[in-house]
Amino acid sequence: MSQPALKEALKLTADVLVIGGGPAGTWAALTAAAKGVKVILADKGYCGSSGATAPSGTGVWYVKPEAELREAAKASRYAMGGKLAEQRWMDRVLDRTYENMNRLGVSGYPFPVDEEGNPYRRGLQGPEYMRLMRKLVKKAGVKILDHSPALELLADEHGVAGAAGVQTQSGAAWSVHAGAVVIATGGCAFLSKALGCNVLTGDGYLFAAEAGASLSGMEFSNAYAICPTFSSVTKTAYYSYASFYYEDGSVVEGAGSKKGRSVIARNLLAGRQVFAKLDGADETLQPLLRVAQTNFFLPFDRRGINPFKDLFPVTLRLEGTVRGTGGIRITDEQCGTGVPGLYAAGDAATRELICGGFTGGGSHNAAWAMSSGSFAGEGAAAYAAALGRHADHRTPVGLSSSPLVHQEVKAGAAARTAEYVEAVQAEVKPYDINLFRTEQGLTSSLERLDGLWKEQRSREIQRTPEGVKAREAEAMTATARWMYSSALARTETRGMHKREDFKGSDDSQHHRLISGGLDQVWVKTEEVAKESVLL
Repeated sequence: MSQPALKEALKLTADVLVIGGGPAGTWAALTAAAKGVKVILADKGYCGSSGATAPSGTGVWYVKPEAELREAAKASRYAMGGKLAEQRWMDRVLDRTYENMNRLGVSGYPFPVDEEGNPYRRGLQGPEYMRLMRKLVKKAGVKILDHSPALELLADEHGVAGAAGVQTQSGAAWSVHAGAVVIATGGCAFLSKALGCNVLTGDGYLFAAEAGASLSGMEFSNAYAICPTFSSVTKTAYYSYASFYYEDGSVVEGAGSKKGRSVIARNLLAGRQVFAKLDGADETLQPLLRVAQTNFFLPFDRRGINPFKDLFPVTLRLEGTVRGTGGIRITDEQCGTGVPGLYAAGDAATRELICGGFTGGGSHNAAWAMSSGSFAGEGAAAYAAALGRHADHRTPVGLSSSPLVHQEVKAGAAARTAEYVEAVQAEVKPYDINLFRTEQGLTSSLERLDGLWKEQRSREIQRTPEGVKAREAEAMTATARWMYSSALARTETRGMHKREDFKGSDDSQHHRLISGGLDQVWVKTEEVAKESVLL
Protein backbone atom coordinates (compact mmCIF):
# COMPACT_ATOMS: atom_id res chain seq x y z
CA MET A 1 0.00 0.00 0.00
CA SER A 2 1.42 3.40 -0.95
CA GLN A 3 1.79 6.04 1.75
CA PRO A 4 -0.09 9.37 1.62
CA ALA A 5 1.75 12.29 0.08
CA LEU A 6 3.98 14.23 2.43
CA LYS A 7 2.54 17.50 3.72
CA GLU A 8 4.02 20.75 2.45
CA ALA A 9 7.22 21.60 4.27
CA LEU A 10 7.37 24.45 6.79
CA LYS A 11 10.42 26.66 6.19
CA LEU A 12 11.31 29.29 8.76
CA THR A 13 14.19 31.58 9.68
CA ALA A 14 15.36 32.84 13.06
CA ASP A 15 18.40 34.26 14.78
CA VAL A 16 18.35 31.53 17.42
CA LEU A 17 16.75 28.08 17.29
CA VAL A 18 16.29 26.23 20.56
CA ILE A 19 15.72 22.47 20.28
CA GLY A 20 13.87 21.23 23.37
CA GLY A 21 11.11 22.79 25.45
CA GLY A 22 11.93 21.77 29.03
CA PRO A 23 13.42 24.08 31.66
CA ALA A 24 16.77 24.51 29.89
CA GLY A 25 15.16 25.16 26.52
CA THR A 26 12.61 27.64 27.79
CA TRP A 27 15.22 29.56 29.80
CA ALA A 28 17.47 29.63 26.72
CA ALA A 29 14.63 30.95 24.55
CA LEU A 30 13.56 33.51 27.14
CA THR A 31 17.10 34.78 27.65
CA ALA A 32 17.90 34.95 23.94
CA ALA A 33 14.67 36.82 23.19
CA ALA A 34 15.54 39.35 25.89
CA LYS A 35 18.60 40.25 23.80
CA GLY A 36 16.32 41.40 21.00
CA VAL A 37 16.83 38.54 18.56
CA LYS A 38 14.23 36.40 16.80
CA VAL A 39 13.85 33.02 18.51
CA ILE A 40 12.10 29.79 17.55
CA LEU A 41 11.74 26.87 19.97
CA ALA A 42 11.03 23.37 18.63
CA ASP A 43 9.90 20.71 21.09
CA LYS A 44 9.48 16.99 20.53
CA GLY A 45 6.33 17.08 22.66
CA TYR A 46 4.21 19.97 23.90
CA CYS A 47 6.39 22.66 25.44
CA GLY A 48 5.30 22.96 29.06
CA SER A 49 4.08 19.44 29.60
CA SER A 50 6.71 17.08 28.19
CA GLY A 51 10.03 16.04 29.66
CA ALA A 52 11.30 14.92 33.04
CA THR A 53 10.48 18.12 34.96
CA ALA A 54 6.93 18.78 33.80
CA PRO A 55 5.08 15.94 35.61
CA SER A 56 6.71 16.17 39.04
CA GLY A 57 8.16 18.31 41.76
CA THR A 58 11.86 18.93 42.09
CA GLY A 59 14.25 20.44 44.56
CA VAL A 60 16.41 23.33 43.38
CA TRP A 61 20.01 24.14 44.33
CA TYR A 62 18.93 27.56 45.60
CA VAL A 63 21.31 29.00 48.17
CA LYS A 64 21.33 32.53 49.54
CA PRO A 65 24.49 34.50 48.69
CA GLU A 66 26.04 34.05 52.11
CA ALA A 67 29.63 32.79 52.14
CA GLU A 68 29.18 30.05 54.72
CA LEU A 69 26.01 28.69 53.09
CA ARG A 70 27.56 28.75 49.63
CA GLU A 71 30.72 26.95 50.73
CA ALA A 72 28.65 24.22 52.41
CA ALA A 73 26.52 23.87 49.28
CA LYS A 74 29.55 23.49 47.03
CA ALA A 75 31.12 20.92 49.33
CA SER A 76 27.93 18.86 49.69
CA ARG A 77 28.51 16.55 46.71
CA TYR A 78 32.11 17.36 45.86
CA ALA A 79 33.72 14.24 47.34
CA MET A 80 30.88 11.94 46.22
CA GLY A 81 31.37 13.27 42.68
CA GLY A 82 35.01 12.19 42.65
CA LYS A 83 36.26 15.79 43.06
CA LEU A 84 35.59 16.54 39.41
CA ALA A 85 33.34 19.59 39.92
CA GLU A 86 34.80 23.06 39.46
CA GLN A 87 34.35 25.85 41.98
CA ARG A 88 34.13 28.58 39.34
CA TRP A 89 31.20 26.85 37.64
CA MET A 90 29.47 26.08 40.92
CA ASP A 91 29.68 29.77 41.83
CA ARG A 92 28.26 30.84 38.47
CA VAL A 93 25.39 28.35 38.66
CA LEU A 94 24.52 29.26 42.26
CA ASP A 95 24.47 32.95 41.35
CA ARG A 96 22.31 32.52 38.24
CA THR A 97 19.96 30.05 39.92
CA TYR A 98 19.39 32.46 42.79
CA GLU A 99 18.65 35.22 40.30
CA ASN A 100 16.32 33.11 38.15
CA MET A 101 14.36 31.65 41.06
CA ASN A 102 13.73 35.15 42.37
CA ARG A 103 12.68 36.14 38.87
CA LEU A 104 10.14 33.30 38.85
CA GLY A 105 8.68 34.70 42.07
CA VAL A 106 8.27 38.14 40.50
CA SER A 107 6.75 36.52 37.40
CA GLY A 108 4.02 34.86 39.40
CA TYR A 109 5.25 31.43 40.44
CA PRO A 110 3.23 30.46 43.58
CA PHE A 111 6.06 29.75 46.01
CA PRO A 112 4.80 28.56 49.41
CA VAL A 113 5.47 30.92 52.32
CA ASP A 114 6.35 30.31 55.95
CA GLU A 115 4.57 31.71 58.99
CA GLU A 116 6.48 34.97 58.62
CA GLY A 117 5.54 35.34 54.97
CA ASN A 118 8.95 34.41 53.53
CA PRO A 119 8.81 32.43 50.27
CA TYR A 120 10.31 28.95 50.18
CA ARG A 121 12.34 28.85 46.98
CA ARG A 122 14.21 25.57 47.23
CA GLY A 123 11.72 23.60 45.19
CA LEU A 124 9.39 23.78 42.19
CA GLN A 125 6.26 21.94 41.18
CA GLY A 126 6.82 20.84 37.59
CA PRO A 127 3.32 21.46 36.20
CA GLU A 128 3.11 25.02 37.57
CA TYR A 129 6.74 25.78 36.71
CA MET A 130 6.57 24.66 33.10
CA ARG A 131 3.14 26.19 32.54
CA LEU A 132 4.59 29.52 33.65
CA MET A 133 7.71 29.08 31.50
CA ARG A 134 5.60 28.47 28.38
CA LYS A 135 3.60 31.59 29.17
CA LEU A 136 6.74 33.70 29.64
CA VAL A 137 8.34 32.36 26.47
CA LYS A 138 5.27 33.18 24.38
CA LYS A 139 5.00 36.62 25.99
CA ALA A 140 8.63 37.25 24.97
CA GLY A 141 7.65 36.73 21.32
CA VAL A 142 9.21 33.31 20.83
CA LYS A 143 7.56 31.13 18.17
CA ILE A 144 6.93 27.64 19.57
CA LEU A 145 6.77 24.57 17.34
CA ASP A 146 5.07 21.89 19.42
CA HIS A 147 5.20 18.19 18.49
CA SER A 148 8.12 19.02 16.21
CA PRO A 149 11.11 16.77 16.91
CA ALA A 150 14.33 17.58 15.11
CA LEU A 151 15.88 14.96 12.84
CA GLU A 152 19.21 16.65 12.14
CA LEU A 153 21.22 19.84 12.44
CA LEU A 154 21.99 21.99 9.41
CA ALA A 155 25.44 23.45 8.82
CA ASP A 156 27.81 24.97 6.29
CA GLU A 157 31.54 25.62 6.27
CA HIS A 158 31.06 28.36 8.88
CA GLY A 159 29.29 26.18 11.46
CA VAL A 160 25.82 25.15 12.57
CA ALA A 161 23.02 27.11 10.92
CA GLY A 162 19.71 25.55 11.93
CA ALA A 163 17.90 22.22 12.03
CA ALA A 164 15.26 20.18 10.25
CA GLY A 165 12.61 17.82 11.50
CA VAL A 166 9.02 16.72 11.20
CA GLN A 167 5.75 17.75 12.84
CA THR A 168 4.38 14.51 14.23
CA GLN A 169 0.73 15.55 14.24
CA SER A 170 0.51 16.90 10.70
CA GLY A 171 3.32 14.88 9.15
CA ALA A 172 4.79 18.05 7.62
CA ALA A 173 8.55 18.40 7.42
CA TRP A 174 10.02 21.57 8.90
CA SER A 175 13.30 23.41 8.69
CA VAL A 176 14.64 26.46 10.49
CA HIS A 177 17.64 28.39 9.22
CA ALA A 178 19.19 30.12 12.22
CA GLY A 179 22.33 31.97 13.16
CA ALA A 180 22.83 29.78 16.23
CA VAL A 181 21.30 26.67 17.76
CA VAL A 182 20.88 25.66 21.40
CA ILE A 183 20.54 21.92 22.04
CA ALA A 184 18.34 21.42 25.10
CA THR A 185 16.94 17.99 24.29
CA GLY A 186 17.60 16.42 27.69
CA GLY A 187 19.53 13.25 28.46
CA CYS A 188 18.93 9.63 27.55
CA ALA A 189 16.85 7.22 29.64
CA PHE A 190 16.67 4.58 26.88
CA LEU A 191 12.85 4.44 26.77
CA SER A 192 12.85 2.82 30.22
CA LYS A 193 9.41 4.32 30.95
CA ALA A 194 10.65 6.49 33.82
CA LEU A 195 8.03 9.22 34.27
CA GLY A 196 8.49 12.02 31.77
CA CYS A 197 11.63 10.47 30.28
CA ASN A 198 10.34 8.69 27.19
CA VAL A 199 11.04 11.74 25.03
CA LEU A 200 14.64 11.71 26.27
CA THR A 201 16.53 9.42 23.92
CA GLY A 202 19.92 11.12 23.49
CA ASP A 203 18.94 12.89 20.26
CA GLY A 204 20.95 16.00 21.09
CA TYR A 205 24.11 13.99 21.75
CA LEU A 206 23.92 12.47 18.28
CA PHE A 207 23.16 15.81 16.60
CA ALA A 208 26.11 17.43 18.36
CA ALA A 209 28.50 14.61 17.48
CA GLU A 210 27.41 14.74 13.85
CA ALA A 211 28.33 18.44 13.89
CA GLY A 212 31.78 17.67 15.31
CA ALA A 213 31.20 18.30 19.02
CA SER A 214 32.45 15.96 21.72
CA LEU A 215 30.98 14.60 24.96
CA SER A 216 32.25 14.54 28.52
CA GLY A 217 31.65 12.28 31.50
CA MET A 218 29.70 9.65 29.59
CA GLU A 219 30.93 6.99 32.02
CA PHE A 220 28.75 8.67 34.66
CA SER A 221 25.59 7.43 33.00
CA ASN A 222 24.45 4.43 35.03
CA ALA A 223 21.83 6.12 37.17
CA TYR A 224 19.11 3.78 38.39
CA ALA A 225 16.17 5.01 40.43
CA ILE A 226 14.22 3.11 43.06
CA CYS A 227 10.56 2.83 42.21
CA PRO A 228 7.64 0.46 42.82
CA THR A 229 7.41 -2.38 40.33
CA PHE A 230 3.95 -1.08 39.38
CA SER A 231 4.92 2.59 38.89
CA SER A 232 6.95 4.80 36.54
CA VAL A 233 7.47 7.50 39.19
CA THR A 234 11.16 7.69 40.03
CA LYS A 235 11.54 9.92 43.08
CA THR A 236 14.42 8.24 44.87
CA ALA A 237 14.71 11.01 47.48
CA TYR A 238 11.57 9.70 49.15
CA TYR A 239 13.27 6.37 49.76
CA SER A 240 15.58 8.06 52.24
CA TYR A 241 12.61 7.50 54.58
CA ALA A 242 12.34 3.83 53.61
CA SER A 243 13.44 0.57 55.11
CA PHE A 244 13.90 -2.41 52.82
CA TYR A 245 12.74 -5.95 53.47
CA TYR A 246 12.51 -9.41 52.01
CA GLU A 247 9.12 -11.01 51.48
CA ASP A 248 9.31 -12.74 54.89
CA GLY A 249 9.69 -9.36 56.61
CA SER A 250 13.41 -9.63 57.40
CA VAL A 251 15.53 -6.54 56.78
CA VAL A 252 17.72 -6.21 53.69
CA GLU A 253 20.94 -5.12 55.36
CA GLY A 254 22.71 -2.19 53.73
CA ALA A 255 19.93 -1.33 51.29
CA GLY A 256 19.14 2.36 50.91
CA SER A 257 18.48 5.22 48.53
CA LYS A 258 21.93 6.83 48.65
CA LYS A 259 24.67 4.24 49.06
CA GLY A 260 22.56 1.09 49.17
CA ARG A 261 21.10 0.80 45.68
CA SER A 262 23.81 -1.69 44.77
CA VAL A 263 22.54 -3.96 47.55
CA ILE A 264 19.06 -3.82 46.06
CA ALA A 265 20.44 -4.51 42.59
CA ARG A 266 22.44 -7.55 43.73
CA ASN A 267 19.36 -9.03 45.36
CA LEU A 268 17.25 -8.44 42.26
CA LEU A 269 19.98 -10.01 40.13
CA ALA A 270 19.88 -13.08 42.36
CA GLY A 271 16.11 -13.35 41.90
CA ARG A 272 15.21 -12.09 45.38
CA GLN A 273 12.38 -9.56 45.37
CA VAL A 274 13.00 -6.52 47.58
CA PHE A 275 10.18 -4.65 49.32
CA ALA A 276 10.11 -1.17 50.81
CA LYS A 277 8.10 0.73 53.38
CA LEU A 278 8.41 4.47 54.11
CA ASP A 279 8.40 3.80 57.82
CA GLY A 280 11.01 6.45 58.56
CA ALA A 281 8.56 9.29 57.95
CA ASP A 282 6.63 10.21 61.09
CA GLU A 283 2.95 11.15 61.04
CA THR A 284 3.62 14.89 61.07
CA LEU A 285 5.84 14.60 57.97
CA GLN A 286 3.58 12.34 55.91
CA PRO A 287 1.06 15.04 54.86
CA LEU A 288 3.93 17.32 53.78
CA LEU A 289 5.42 14.56 51.64
CA ARG A 290 2.08 14.05 49.96
CA VAL A 291 1.75 17.73 49.12
CA ALA A 292 5.33 18.00 47.81
CA GLN A 293 5.04 15.02 45.41
CA THR A 294 1.39 14.25 44.78
CA ASN A 295 2.05 12.01 41.77
CA PHE A 296 4.39 9.83 43.82
CA PHE A 297 1.40 8.58 45.80
CA LEU A 298 -1.13 8.10 43.00
CA PRO A 299 -0.06 4.54 42.06
CA PHE A 300 -0.25 3.54 45.75
CA ASP A 301 -3.67 5.11 46.27
CA ARG A 302 -5.06 3.36 43.20
CA ARG A 303 -4.00 0.01 44.66
CA GLY A 304 -5.11 0.73 48.20
CA ILE A 305 -1.52 0.66 49.48
CA ASN A 306 -0.37 2.91 52.32
CA PRO A 307 3.37 3.20 51.58
CA PHE A 308 4.04 4.42 55.13
CA LYS A 309 2.63 1.23 56.65
CA ASP A 310 2.47 -1.42 53.91
CA LEU A 311 5.28 -3.28 52.17
CA PHE A 312 5.42 -2.84 48.41
CA PRO A 313 7.78 -4.42 45.82
CA VAL A 314 10.47 -2.20 44.31
CA THR A 315 12.81 -2.31 41.35
CA LEU A 316 15.56 -0.12 39.92
CA ARG A 317 14.58 1.72 36.75
CA LEU A 318 17.31 3.01 34.43
CA GLU A 319 17.52 6.79 34.14
CA GLY A 320 20.83 6.84 32.29
CA THR A 321 22.20 10.31 31.66
CA VAL A 322 18.98 12.03 32.79
CA ARG A 323 20.05 11.56 36.40
CA GLY A 324 23.66 10.90 35.49
CA THR A 325 26.07 13.72 34.72
CA GLY A 326 27.45 12.96 31.25
CA GLY A 327 26.57 14.96 28.16
CA ILE A 328 27.82 17.33 25.47
CA ARG A 329 31.16 18.88 26.41
CA ILE A 330 31.01 22.57 27.34
CA THR A 331 33.97 24.64 26.10
CA ASP A 332 33.24 28.18 27.32
CA GLU A 333 31.19 30.19 29.82
CA GLN A 334 28.34 30.66 27.31
CA CYS A 335 27.88 26.88 27.13
CA GLY A 336 29.38 26.69 23.66
CA THR A 337 30.32 23.26 22.33
CA GLY A 338 33.45 24.18 20.40
CA VAL A 339 31.45 24.06 17.14
CA PRO A 340 30.67 27.57 15.83
CA GLY A 341 27.00 28.44 16.36
CA LEU A 342 26.20 25.42 18.55
CA TYR A 343 25.38 25.62 22.26
CA ALA A 344 24.15 23.04 24.79
CA ALA A 345 22.16 23.32 28.00
CA GLY A 346 20.41 21.26 30.67
CA ASP A 347 20.70 17.49 30.74
CA ALA A 348 21.91 17.50 27.12
CA ALA A 349 25.13 19.07 28.42
CA THR A 350 27.59 17.57 30.89
CA ARG A 351 26.86 18.41 34.52
CA GLU A 352 30.31 17.37 35.71
CA LEU A 353 31.14 21.06 36.10
CA ILE A 354 28.90 21.28 39.18
CA CYS A 355 28.33 17.63 40.15
CA GLY A 356 31.43 15.73 39.09
CA GLY A 357 30.61 12.04 38.72
CA PHE A 358 27.74 11.85 41.22
CA THR A 359 24.13 12.17 40.12
CA GLY A 360 22.88 15.64 39.37
CA GLY A 361 19.32 14.38 39.82
CA GLY A 362 16.90 16.78 41.44
CA SER A 363 18.24 20.03 42.85
CA HIS A 364 21.53 20.29 40.94
CA ASN A 365 20.00 19.32 37.60
CA ALA A 366 17.21 21.84 38.10
CA ALA A 367 19.71 24.59 38.91
CA TRP A 368 21.91 23.61 35.97
CA ALA A 369 18.92 23.64 33.60
CA MET A 370 17.89 27.20 34.38
CA SER A 371 21.43 28.56 34.62
CA SER A 372 23.00 26.79 31.63
CA GLY A 373 19.88 27.58 29.62
CA SER A 374 20.37 31.24 30.41
CA PHE A 375 24.09 31.14 29.61
CA ALA A 376 23.45 29.34 26.32
CA GLY A 377 20.63 31.69 25.33
CA GLU A 378 22.87 34.71 25.90
CA GLY A 379 25.75 33.13 24.01
CA ALA A 380 23.61 32.06 21.06
CA ALA A 381 21.98 35.48 20.79
CA ALA A 382 25.34 37.26 20.81
CA TYR A 383 26.74 34.86 18.20
CA ALA A 384 23.74 35.27 15.90
CA ALA A 385 23.77 39.06 16.26
CA ALA A 386 27.48 39.15 15.35
CA LEU A 387 26.78 37.39 12.03
CA GLY A 388 24.88 40.41 10.77
CA ARG A 389 23.81 40.24 7.14
CA HIS A 390 26.02 37.22 6.47
CA ALA A 391 23.37 34.94 7.97
CA ASP A 392 20.95 35.65 5.10
CA HIS A 393 23.22 34.14 2.45
CA ARG A 394 24.01 30.77 4.03
CA THR A 395 22.92 27.55 2.35
CA PRO A 396 23.39 24.87 5.01
CA VAL A 397 23.00 21.14 4.47
CA GLY A 398 21.83 18.35 6.77
CA LEU A 399 24.31 16.52 8.98
CA SER A 400 22.46 13.26 9.65
CA SER A 401 24.81 10.30 9.69
CA SER A 402 22.07 8.23 8.02
CA PRO A 403 20.40 9.33 4.78
CA LEU A 404 17.11 11.14 5.42
CA VAL A 405 14.73 10.75 2.48
CA HIS A 406 11.32 12.00 1.42
CA GLN A 407 10.33 8.92 -0.55
CA GLU A 408 8.78 5.76 0.82
CA VAL A 409 11.12 3.45 2.71
CA LYS A 410 11.17 -0.32 2.64
CA ALA A 411 8.41 -2.33 4.29
CA GLY A 412 9.12 -3.51 7.80
CA ALA A 413 11.16 -0.44 8.78
CA ALA A 414 9.07 0.22 11.90
CA ALA A 415 9.46 -3.34 13.14
CA ARG A 416 13.21 -3.17 12.55
CA THR A 417 13.43 0.06 14.55
CA ALA A 418 11.66 -1.62 17.46
CA GLU A 419 14.17 -4.47 17.27
CA TYR A 420 17.08 -2.02 17.43
CA VAL A 421 15.59 -0.31 20.48
CA GLU A 422 15.12 -3.63 22.27
CA ALA A 423 18.66 -4.68 21.37
CA VAL A 424 20.13 -1.48 22.86
CA GLN A 425 18.01 -1.82 25.99
CA ALA A 426 19.32 -5.36 26.41
CA GLU A 427 22.82 -3.85 26.72
CA VAL A 428 22.11 -0.88 29.01
CA LYS A 429 19.38 -2.05 31.39
CA PRO A 430 21.04 -5.10 32.99
CA TYR A 431 22.69 -4.34 36.34
CA ASP A 432 25.47 -6.82 35.67
CA ILE A 433 26.56 -4.90 32.55
CA ASN A 434 25.86 -1.24 33.32
CA LEU A 435 25.84 -0.92 37.11
CA PHE A 436 28.47 -3.51 38.05
CA ARG A 437 30.97 -2.92 35.29
CA THR A 438 33.83 -5.18 34.21
CA GLU A 439 36.21 -5.12 31.27
CA GLN A 440 34.76 -8.35 29.92
CA GLY A 441 31.14 -7.20 30.23
CA LEU A 442 31.76 -3.77 28.71
CA THR A 443 33.89 -5.12 25.87
CA SER A 444 31.34 -7.79 24.91
CA SER A 445 28.51 -5.27 25.04
CA LEU A 446 30.44 -2.76 22.93
CA GLU A 447 31.00 -5.37 20.23
CA ARG A 448 27.25 -5.91 19.98
CA LEU A 449 26.53 -2.17 20.08
CA ASP A 450 29.08 -1.50 17.34
CA GLY A 451 27.31 -4.08 15.22
CA LEU A 452 23.95 -2.41 15.85
CA TRP A 453 25.40 0.97 14.85
CA LYS A 454 26.80 -0.40 11.60
CA GLU A 455 23.45 -1.95 10.72
CA GLN A 456 21.60 1.33 11.26
CA ARG A 457 24.25 3.61 9.78
CA SER A 458 23.43 3.21 6.10
CA ARG A 459 19.71 2.55 6.14
CA GLU A 460 17.40 5.21 4.71
CA ILE A 461 15.19 7.06 7.19
CA GLN A 462 12.06 8.80 6.01
CA ARG A 463 11.27 12.32 7.16
CA THR A 464 8.10 11.17 8.94
CA PRO A 465 7.02 10.51 12.53
CA GLU A 466 8.20 6.92 12.05
CA GLY A 467 11.57 8.28 10.99
CA VAL A 468 11.80 10.09 14.32
CA LYS A 469 11.73 6.73 16.08
CA ALA A 470 14.48 5.42 13.81
CA ARG A 471 16.68 8.39 14.69
CA GLU A 472 15.92 7.81 18.39
CA ALA A 473 17.16 4.24 18.04
CA GLU A 474 20.35 5.53 16.43
CA ALA A 475 20.83 8.11 19.19
CA MET A 476 20.40 5.49 21.91
CA THR A 477 22.89 3.21 20.17
CA ALA A 478 25.44 6.00 19.87
CA THR A 479 24.90 7.08 23.48
CA ALA A 480 25.50 3.56 24.77
CA ARG A 481 28.72 3.31 22.76
CA TRP A 482 30.10 6.57 24.21
CA MET A 483 29.05 5.43 27.68
CA TYR A 484 30.75 2.08 27.56
CA SER A 485 33.86 3.28 25.74
CA SER A 486 34.34 5.88 28.47
CA ALA A 487 33.58 3.31 31.18
CA LEU A 488 36.26 1.00 29.77
CA ALA A 489 38.79 3.84 29.77
CA ARG A 490 38.19 4.72 33.43
CA THR A 491 39.89 1.80 35.17
CA GLU A 492 38.79 2.78 38.66
CA THR A 493 35.63 3.38 40.69
CA ARG A 494 34.72 7.07 40.91
CA GLY A 495 31.36 8.74 41.52
CA MET A 496 28.53 6.59 40.17
CA HIS A 497 30.92 4.73 37.85
CA LYS A 498 31.58 1.36 39.52
CA ARG A 499 34.15 -1.11 38.21
CA GLU A 500 33.99 -4.54 39.79
CA ASP A 501 37.54 -5.19 38.60
CA PHE A 502 38.86 -1.82 39.88
CA LYS A 503 36.97 -1.17 43.11
CA GLY A 504 39.15 1.66 44.41
CA SER A 505 39.72 5.18 43.14
CA ASP A 506 43.02 6.08 41.46
CA ASP A 507 44.44 9.56 42.06
CA SER A 508 46.22 9.42 38.71
CA GLN A 509 42.79 9.29 37.02
CA HIS A 510 41.54 12.55 38.52
CA HIS A 511 40.63 13.87 35.08
CA ARG A 512 37.67 14.09 32.72
CA LEU A 513 37.09 11.64 29.91
CA ILE A 514 36.14 13.28 26.63
CA SER A 515 34.56 11.05 23.97
CA GLY A 516 33.20 11.37 20.49
CA GLY A 517 33.14 9.89 17.04
CA LEU A 518 30.44 8.04 15.14
CA ASP A 519 31.74 5.04 13.20
CA GLN A 520 34.89 4.96 15.33
CA VAL A 521 34.42 6.05 18.94
CA TRP A 522 37.41 7.70 20.64
CA VAL A 523 38.16 8.64 24.24
CA LYS A 524 40.80 11.02 25.59
CA THR A 525 41.60 12.67 28.92
CA GLU A 526 41.19 16.31 29.91
CA GLU A 527 42.51 17.87 33.09
CA VAL A 528 40.15 19.41 35.64
CA ALA A 529 40.82 23.13 36.04
CA LYS A 530 43.07 23.17 39.08
CA GLU A 531 42.26 26.72 40.14
CA SER A 532 38.64 25.65 40.54
CA VAL A 533 39.22 22.66 42.81
CA LEU A 534 37.77 22.86 46.33
CA LEU A 535 40.26 22.39 49.14
